[in-house]
Amino acid sequence: MYFTVEEENLICLYHNADRRRTAANLRAALPDMDKEMAALACQTADKLDTMSDADFAAQRSHFTDE
Repeated sequence: MYFTVEEENLICLYHNADRRRTAANLRAALPDMDKEMAALACQTADKLDTMSDADFAAQRSHFTDE
């Protein structure tokens, strides 16, 4: 699964313990976003929903420098 730079930035901003919580954090912030940012957040959360936990864990160090 590949993320755009913009999607990676959102993941870093809303990152939580796992991909499901990260996607939930993105969706929880939707009311505070403008239309374009909300569309990007939805797209990013949808990608997080479709990827496996293993894929997310493999990219975790890329997102968080851990």
